Amino acid sequence: MPSSAKPLTSGTTGRPAGRMRILKWATAFLLWMATASPSAGADWAGLVERLADDGFDRPTVEALFARPEVTFEPDAMAGKLKVLIRNRSADTESAAARLRTVIRRGYLQSGIISRARSYLRENTEVLNEIAALYDVPREIIVSILLIETHLGRNTGHSRVFNRLASMARCTDLETIRPYLARTLITPDTEAYARRRCREKADWAYEELKALIRYAERDGVDPLDIRGSIYGAIGMCQFMPTNVFSFGVDADGDGRIDPFAKPDALHSIANYLREHGWHRNLDRRGQHRVIFDYNHSTVYANTVLAVAEKIGMKKVSRH
Repeated sequence: MPSSAKPLTSGTTGRPAGRMRILKWATAFLLWMATASPSAGADWAGLVERLADDGFDRPTVEALFARPEVTFEPDAMAGKLKVLIRNRSADTESAAARLRTVIRRGYLQSGIISRARSYLRENTEVLNEIAALYDVPREIIVSILLIETHLGRNTGHSRVFNRLASMARCTDLETIRPYLARTLITPDTEAYARRRCREKADWAYEELKALIRYAERDGVDPLDIRGSIYGAIGMCQFMPTNVFSFGVDADGDGRIDPFAKPDALHSIANYLREHGWHRNLDRRGQHRVIFDYNHSTVYANTVLAVAEKIGMKKVSRH
């Protein structure tokens, strides 16, 4: 047999090479089917119509949703409803009592606190400027940045457009029901689930509109914007509407960029001030304002604990 001739068998199994290739292709296809989005052909017509009715250019929106990168990601709404329903089903009063003093201890490790202190020193000038302008301590800004994005190093990998569009599409529970555990929706939870599904879909729709406007204003492709699984973007992890409401163009380049350090740091402080932070705020008030930033008692506890570890003077709890 010439050295260039192809064998009829592969390895020592005696199976024909062609059959092996077919098996490999079949396996690859099945894996693709298992991992591909269940929505490769998702119907976005209703969402496109709604955006057009709200003043967005119809051909532009249609072209946007026709792009292959746009896929329905049901885990966005499914995950949100799962959390909402399970939190509602829990003993709210006792759960709140348990969480009152809980802190994410991992953020208090010496190495992490050391990195946060180094970040504060390296950015002393801008953080001092922020403290003077907004009356928000430097340590609070650094603590929030640490917990939100590991000091700006991880701003999220999800395609924000898909996350928000997928949630906005789920205006009816039946759209998302196939992706929910059967035990989650019961006669006791169904009405609540329907109401919250609609509310979260409307919330996501407003955020989607803000995302598109943000991308258009800054001349960026909305499908290139990455963020959290629920659509928060930038170092400060603002929802798109908050970029417009509380974002600050701190570097004076004519645009509010939550991915740029000066804009992100100033925006965090501006958000806190606009939600009630002031120089003489007691600890309870500080906790309340930080809770507004991220609706989690544990989050607010942790931000304050990290800030104190970094070096912020502890204030009275009363």
